[in-house]
Amino acid sequence: MTFIVGEDNAGVRLDRFLATRAGELSRTRIQELIAEGRVSVNGVLTKPSHRVEAGEQVEVEVPQAEGPGVAPEAIPLDVLYEDGDLAVINKPAGIAVHPGAGESSGTLVGALLYRFGNLSAIGGPQRPGIVHRLDKGTSGALVIARTDEAHRGLVEQFQERLVEKTYVALLHGKMRERAGRIELPVARDLRRRTRMTTRRRDGRTARTDWSAKLFLGGFTLIEAGLHTGRTHQLRVHFSSLGFPVVGDALYGAPRVETVHGTRLPELGRNFLHAARIRFSHPRTGDPLDVRAPLALELTTYIYALGRALAAEPAAIDAALAAYL
Repeated sequence: MTFIVGEDNAGVRLDRFLATRAGELSRTRIQELIAEGRVSVNGVLTKPSHRVEAGEQVEVEVPQAEGPGVAPEAIPLDVLYEDGDLAVINKPAGIAVHPGAGESSGTLVGALLYRFGNLSAIGGPQRPGIVHRLDKGTSGALVIARTDEAHRGLVEQFQERLVEKTYVALLHGKMRERAGRIELPVARDLRRRTRMTTRRRDGRTARTDWSAKLFLGGFTLIEAGLHTGRTHQLRVHFSSLGFPVVGDALYGAPRVETVHGTRLPELGRNFLHAARIRFSHPRTGDPLDVRAPLALELTTYIYALGRALAAEPAAIDAALAAYL
């Protein structure tokens, strides 16, 4: 869908402009399309709060209608917080958030429908309740909307970057500094479509703030905060600097580690965990600060790495204390 902004609409917010011109789309659906990067102004992705100017060309990509809904499945869930409006789940690695290419069952959505019954319908029949995502190989805190009202409020907080997300990752290589900031654009890799890249000029702005928590031989345990939420952001940011996440073969990490002649067990996932999420309750406005304990396979792995390096267990205990 393509629209040209007229003089009478100059200065209007982008989402409001589209609400008047694309009558078949609800305001909420328009905001979702903007958040998904499907709306551009003169070829540039922008926020719903952008004030349009006369003569600008607004393009909207509307994906095809999705198929039937997801069937509930009796898959165990680790529920960190819940009320009538929302829930926060400690998602395990190895499970996709919603159906997609090659993932028609065994998803988190199926488990959520079995556990909670009705969820927000704004995301469509394939993604009920889903406000944001974690990669299949990533574990940790994921917020779910149980009502449409909560969904709208949460989406607005994500769009305005009011949600604080803290990750823990084990990286290949010893970081040169104890803390830093990465500001590299993120875009789809046109040669390998399953990857993202920081090498395209037209990538979306992305910022990752990080601090080192433990130096372990040729590895660094870091805590990272995502100021933006681009696809694979943390993984591609650190890989682009030569420090891929342990276990992340897609971005250059070996599948199996050998340290001082000791072959470590295959991790089978990325050493990346969403340890904490902070936001305001969409109905009451009360602050919510939810922590997700580090997955057992990650703690087991880092202690095995420490033994191979003859590291002091007490140093690992201290580094992991905030995440257990």
